[in-house]
Amino acid sequence: MDFTFTDEQQQFADALRRYLDKNYGFEARQNIVRSDSGISDTHWAAFTELGLTALPVPEAQGGFNGGAIDMLVVMQELGRALVVEPYWATAVGIEALRLAGSGQGEDGALLERAAQGEIKLAVAFHEPHARYDLFDVQTTAGNEGERQTLSGTKSVVLHGAQADHWIVPARLDGEIALFVVARDAAGVKITDYRTIDGQRAATLEFSRTPARRLSGQHAGAATLEHIADYGTLLLCAEAIGALDALNLATVDYTKTRQQFGQPIARFQALQHRMVDMLIHAEQARSLTYLAAMRYGGANADERRRAVSAAKARVGQAARFVGQQAVQLHGGMGVTNEVAAAHLFKRLAIIETTLGDVDHHLARFTALPGFATVEV
Repeated sequence: MDFTFTDEQQQFADALRRYLDKNYGFEARQNIVRSDSGISDTHWAAFTELGLTALPVPEAQGGFNGGAIDMLVVMQELGRALVVEPYWATAVGIEALRLAGSGQGEDGALLERAAQGEIKLAVAFHEPHARYDLFDVQTTAGNEGERQTLSGTKSVVLHGAQADHWIVPARLDGEIALFVVARDAAGVKITDYRTIDGQRAATLEFSRTPARRLSGQHAGAATLEHIADYGTLLLCAEAIGALDALNLATVDYTKTRQQFGQPIARFQALQHRMVDMLIHAEQARSLTYLAAMRYGGANADERRRAVSAAKARVGQAARFVGQQAVQLHGGMGVTNEVAAAHLFKRLAIIETTLGDVDHHLARFTALPGFATVEV
């Protein structure tokens, strides 16, 4: 398959890469990670100026109506630079509003503000007991007079403490529904923490917290899965950028490390390892690009199949490339002083976010059309 980005997509990627190369180097990134908030308002403003926040928003709400392939271009560059800003969380929140909201009234206003970079969003997918099961939801919604409230706990909400609004799945009359909760709503306890890859996550505890149900026609379990597939696809694209950066860092290091009077890059056995690392990354890239093309199709099973195939292959590549990179770097490959260690950590977290390899292989084989061969 000949997959070529359009001139506009390539120019957008080039502009973003130039900005990140100039302003978001490894040391700058580490300073942001060590800050109290874990994010940078300055870089968020720059992302807004570059058009990143408006890219996934529909044109009717002031955005560019970017599709999955447009977002793939962006996420690859963010992954390459190990960006820790809450862009993924906000982009997935925008998709949740687009799929489950009405596009009018308060739903439309949130999209407009997100496009302008005024607010950040996050989707609270996980609950403490549920592992990767999106539909094991124990958070409940109820009516108190003219308002709706939520009670329950959401765990590992990526950039949850940095978001201004959350999209929260909850049970209403036994069925899954999607709600919007403002950060400043009453009855919310936020526990913010740093994850091992330098990102931020939070536990959200709701106690009769005021919420607003998304008013679109499709705002149930199937839409929640659709939103999760979008988030998974973006993670795969980010992983491709990180894999490229890790492969490049490893090759560069082996050209400078001396052993027996010559660079270790000249050793044939190590060259074979690095070729295998490249093959893993290219196979993951191919399936991620296919998933981006299939995401917007009308066939939900094709979307599920493509996304799970990509996530499983990306997870395998992340583990193999990460482990080989650490070994080729030697002991310093696990220290915080080199970018390779942080790329490996980020890839490890991506592999376990929204379903690991085993989860997505099981999902893939459970879809209609998968043939079981008896031996």
